[in-house]
Amino acid sequence: MTTTTAPRLGTAVARLLILAAALLGTLLAGAAPASAHAALTGSDPRDGAVVATAPKEVNLTFSEQVAMSADSIRVLDPAGRRADTGEIRDLCSGSIVRYGVGLRAGLPDGTYTVAWQTVSADSHPIAGAFTFSIGAPSKTSVALPEQNAGGGIVGALYGIARYVSYAAFAVLVGGGAFVLACWPRGASVRPVQRTVVRAWLTLTVATLAMLLLRSPYTGSGELADAFDLAGLKSVLETKTGAALTSRLLLLGAAALFVAVLFGSYARRTDPKERKDLAFGLGLGGTVVAAGIAGTWALAEHASTGIQPGIAMPVDILHLLAVAAWLGGLTVLLVALYRAPSVERSAVERFSKVAFGSVLVLAATGLYQSWRQVGSWSALTDTRYGQLLLVKIGLMAVLLGIAWVSRRWTQRLADPTSTEEPTEAEADEDGEADEALVDAASEPASASASESAPDPERAAQLARQRAAVATARRKRERDADPERAGLRRSVLTEAAVAIVLLAVTTVLTSTEPGRTEEEAGRAGSAAGSAAVPDRPVDIRLPFDTGGVDGKGVVRLSLDPGRTGANALHLFVERPNGKPLDVPEVKVALTLEAKDVGPLPVAPDRIQTGHWSASGVQIPMAGEWKIQVTVRTSDIDQTTIDKNVKIG
Repeated sequence: MTTTTAPRLGTAVARLLILAAALLGTLLAGAAPASAHAALTGSDPRDGAVVATAPKEVNLTFSEQVAMSADSIRVLDPAGRRADTGEIRDLCSGSIVRYGVGLRAGLPDGTYTVAWQTVSADSHPIAGAFTFSIGAPSKTSVALPEQNAGGGIVGALYGIARYVSYAAFAVLVGGGAFVLACWPRGASVRPVQRTVVRAWLTLTVATLAMLLLRSPYTGSGELADAFDLAGLKSVLETKTGAALTSRLLLLGAAALFVAVLFGSYARRTDPKERKDLAFGLGLGGTVVAAGIAGTWALAEHASTGIQPGIAMPVDILHLLAVAAWLGGLTVLLVALYRAPSVERSAVERFSKVAFGSVLVLAATGLYQSWRQVGSWSALTDTRYGQLLLVKIGLMAVLLGIAWVSRRWTQRLADPTSTEEPTEAEADEDGEADEALVDAASEPASASASESAPDPERAAQLARQRAAVATARRKRERDADPERAGLRRSVLTEAAVAIVLLAVTTVLTSTEPGRTEEEAGRAGSAAGSAAVPDRPVDIRLPFDTGGVDGKGVVRLSLDPGRTGANALHLFVERPNGKPLDVPEVKVALTLEAKDVGPLPVAPDRIQTGHWSASGVQIPMAGEWKIQVTVRTSDIDQTTIDKNVKIG
C-alpha cells in the first residue's frame, strides 16, 4: 500500500517484482515438473509383474498423443545394459495411444527396468520408470535419475522465462492499446514509451531463452546443452519450436508497430491524419497481437483435448483480454506516478476498456474451466482444480479492487469533486516556492561576482533547482486526493495481478483435472482389460535343507484379478525337471486390509504339478502369496512373494 505522499514508481515496481519473484519461486518449487498433460495409463508387462518367459516387446499406453524419439523408451537389464533393440514401434489405433520397443532375444532371468521420457502434445515433458521381472526378481544395478523431466535449474529457468513472457506480452499489447484507445497524448510521454519498449525487449529475450532452453528442458536437463546446435535443430522441427520461431517473427512486426506509435503517430498534429494513422495502427496491432497470442494457443493446452477448434480462438481472446486489462493497468500505473497530468477522460476510458475485458475473461474463463476440469470432483481433488480455485479467488479480489478504482475514476471524471486549494494553502505554497527559488539564486549571485565559475556551486545550484521542481510536482500530486486514491488502488491491483499471473503460469504447466481423472479411469480400465491375458506368474526358489530339498516353485494365478481364479503350481528341480513332493500348501494374505491368510489346498495332478480351481480373491491390492513345500516327513520350508492382484 502507498501513502498520500506517493512513493517513487521505481520503489513500488521493485517491490512488486520482488513479490513476483518470491511467489513464482515458491510456486515453481511446489509444482511437480513432470505433472504434465499426457499420462501413462498402462504397460505390458505391468509395473512389478513377474513373467515366466521373456516378452518380445514392452508396450506403453498414454492418455493422449506424445512425441516419441529413438531413446524415448529404454529397457535395462539387471546390470544396467540396454536390453531393447532401440526401435520404437507406433501401435496407436483410433483413440488408443500406444508405443512399443522390441526386446533382444535370449534375455536371462532377473529384474528389468523400463525408463521412458517423451513430450506431451501440449509441449510439456513427461517421464517415468517401472520394473518387471523375468523368471524371478533379482537385484539390479540400475540407478534411476532423481531429477524429473522438466526439473532442475533448467526447468526453473524455463518456468521463469514463461512467466516473464506472459507478463511482457500483457504490457506490450495492453500498453499499446491503452495509448491508442484511452490516452493518445501518452504516445509522446517518455515513461510510457520506455515501459512499452522494455516490454517488447523483455518478451523477445524471454522467447529466445525458451527456444535455447527447450532442448535440455525436454531432454537431458543439462544447462550446457542449451547451446547444442543439433538439439536446437530438433526443437525447431517440433510444434513448440515452430510456435516460438513464429513469435519471434511476429515480434519483428510488433517492433515496427511500436516505432510508428511512438514516432510518426506521436508527432502528428493534424487531427485527421492522426485519426487515420490510429485506425491503421489499431487494425495492424490487433492482428499482430492476436498472432502472438496464437503462438501460445497453438502449442499448449488449447491445442489438445476436447474441442481444440473452439478452444484455440477462445484462448486467444482470453490472452488479449488479460493483456488489455493488466497491461493497460501497468501503463496507467506508470502514468499516474510519472505523468501526473494524465487526463481524467483517459482514466475513464480505460475503466470502460477494463470492464469489457472482464466480461470477455469471465466468458472465456468459464469455457476453459469446463474444458480443463470437467467435473466437481476434479475441481476439488486435483492439483489443477485447486490451483484454479486459487485463481478464481484472486480474480474476485482483483475485481473488488477494480471496483474501488472505478469509484475513484468516477470521482476523477467529475470536475466538481476536485477540491481547490484554499487561499492560505496557496500562499503557503507560493512562499515555499519563493524560499526555494531564493535559496537557489543565492549561489548564482555569489558566483556572478567571482571572476571564474565555481563547479561546486554550479552543482549545488542544479540540485536546488531539482529540489524546487520535485517539490512542485509533489504538491501537484498531493493537491488531488482523488488521484492519490486512484494511484493506491491501481498499485494494489497491480500487486494482485502479479500474483494472479504467477498462479496462471503454474496452472499452465499442471496436468488438467479432466485429463488426470480420465487417465486414472483409463489406467484402471486398461489394467482390468489386460489382466485376463496376463495371469500372475511368479517363481519362488526354496531349500528345505534335506535330501533332494532344493528346487523352484512356479505358481500361476489365472486371470489374476478379484473373483474366482485358477491356481497352477509346478515344483521343479534346479535343472528344471519335475520334483515329486509329499505336500504343497498355499496361503494368501492382504496385510493392508487385515485379510487372511486365506488357505488354499491344491490337488496333485501329476508329478510336480498341483492345481486348485475357484480360488477367491475378495479385493484388489498387494497380496502376499505364501507357499509351504514339504520334501520329507521332517523337511519343509515356507517361501513368500508380494504381488499386485486386481
